[in-house]
Amino acid sequence: MKKYRNIIFVLAFFSALLTGCVDLFEPAIQNNRDLESSYNEPRFAQGLIINGYARIPRNGWSFNDMATDDAVSNNENNAFFNMAGGQWAADNNPLNQWANSKAAIQYLNIMIEIAEQVSFTVDNSLLDRMFADRIKGEAYGLRALFMFHLLQSHGGMSDGELLGVQILNEPQDLTSEFNVPRSTFETSMQQLYADIQRALELLPTDYENIPDESMVPEKYRALGANRNDYNRVFGEDARQLMSGRIAMAIKAQAALMAASPAFSQGNTTTWADAANFAADVLDLNNGVSGLSPTGLTWYSNAGEINNIGGGVNPSEILWRASLGGPTSNLEAAHFPPTQFGNGLLNPTQNLVDAFPDANGFPLTHPSSNYDPNNPYANRDPRLNEFIISNGRTAGPNNQVINTAADGGTNDGINRVEVSTRTGYYMRKLLRQDVNLNPVSVNGQIHIMPRIRYTEIYLIYAEAANEAWGPMGTGPNSYSAYDVIKAIRQRAGVGLGNGDAYLESIKSDQNAMRELIRNERRLELCFEGFRFWDLRRWNEELNETARGMRIQNNSYQVINVQNRVFGSYMKYGPIPLSEILKYSALRQNTGW
Repeated sequence: MKKYRNIIFVLAFFSALLTGCVDLFEPAIQNNRDLESSYNEPRFAQGLIINGYARIPRNGWSFNDMATDDAVSNNENNAFFNMAGGQWAADNNPLNQWANSKAAIQYLNIMIEIAEQVSFTVDNSLLDRMFADRIKGEAYGLRALFMFHLLQSHGGMSDGELLGVQILNEPQDLTSEFNVPRSTFETSMQQLYADIQRALELLPTDYENIPDESMVPEKYRALGANRNDYNRVFGEDARQLMSGRIAMAIKAQAALMAASPAFSQGNTTTWADAANFAADVLDLNNGVSGLSPTGLTWYSNAGEINNIGGGVNPSEILWRASLGGPTSNLEAAHFPPTQFGNGLLNPTQNLVDAFPDANGFPLTHPSSNYDPNNPYANRDPRLNEFIISNGRTAGPNNQVINTAADGGTNDGINRVEVSTRTGYYMRKLLRQDVNLNPVSVNGQIHIMPRIRYTEIYLIYAEAANEAWGPMGTGPNSYSAYDVIKAIRQRAGVGLGNGDAYLESIKSDQNAMRELIRNERRLELCFEGFRFWDLRRWNEELNETARGMRIQNNSYQVINVQNRVFGSYMKYGPIPLSEILKYSALRQNTGW
């Protein structure tokens, strides 16, 4: 029991460092409760795993796209504005996941260790066993999730060796050895896979009520459990907790990263592995035909969002955070000035140029109908869904937004402090029925996805193309081509010509690679993927962010912000404070 008291002391100590509470130890330390208190107080015990859920990075938007070629910030004090301008450092890292993820893992490790000692019910050992299994399964799945974020943010090359992070599978206490070296990237990935496997052994695929006794898993039926027992623990009331389906999706996300060029030399995960892991999830969603027809506008499907309840997901969402709202914070940050917003994220001309012609051909292709004197005509419909360009509408009254330098409103490029710097505003993620006018302000419910199905479809397409070529299926029933065709059809691209461009490259792996990467760029824009994608692909990090200046009805592409990233910055740093404290830790090369 002394060990558990030490663990609580360590957690309290970490909390003091994070919150700066100078009165933590005297007299507040007297308010700390021994971990043994949790054994008969399930809510106290479950607070440990709640800490894991509360620390999930995708509980909110980071908008690190503003440090890529997709967007810039109009606020020069923004962390990503400064990061992209050369101020990214081991002691100045807006993308640091070290403290958050390691703290989450500490709480999860404690939960795993004590779960079977907690009384979740009153004198019902069978239900206690079932609850313990579920909560341990959740903890293993969450631990894998945080390992993924640690590897994404801090895995990298050090002295010619691809390293992961420290592997911590037991709770740390005052007697623990903290000066522990980083494991290899391969060892870290294998730990992630092992945790996913443990989660799958303990969790149902989904949390749904079962209608009859025959559906109770044999391991519980043999102990006397009935369907009511099962539904109490694993039924629909537990929706949005870590499930088998979610754990499988995390496995696919991590495998895609591991198979990518920046990491592939240091581990055994293959493109085929990543494709098959994604297919395991997609097969549960009816394969390619399961692609949500409303998935393109998942963030603004008002009827779908406003009527959601009971832990149910829209068809596009695999896993989400709790519904937010009614709120208007997102719109206040990003609406154009005439809609009473701060216009924070400004999409770049680089991204706008990535949207093809409506016929599906890239703008530079001879078969494109692109007119530089009328640049927004006959374009991929997603351009108008995701980005506000000059002459498009926004807000609850569908007001025309004029971004021209001589347009006469504060929406014009560089007109006032909160105006766009690129000639564009973000439309995606925002609910246009939010009204920020102080006279009649209103908020709306927002949905925050942790994982969207479209991401998993794109994981499959990328990995399958690399493993088996555009038309190959491996052991699955669909190809990269099949997935991309469905995604582009949903977007309304190439409908008039049978998507002739896609058809022309379906035997060309290199051309298909570029198309898949571009589709990922478009479909997932502003959702925090581009920053990590460029790095795992070993792509150019210093492409200048460009914009469009319109004056006298003339269109001029302008440079907006240079990117200043060293070649070593395809990997993120270990926090400098950790390197200074622990001699066993090796920093990634260049930092």
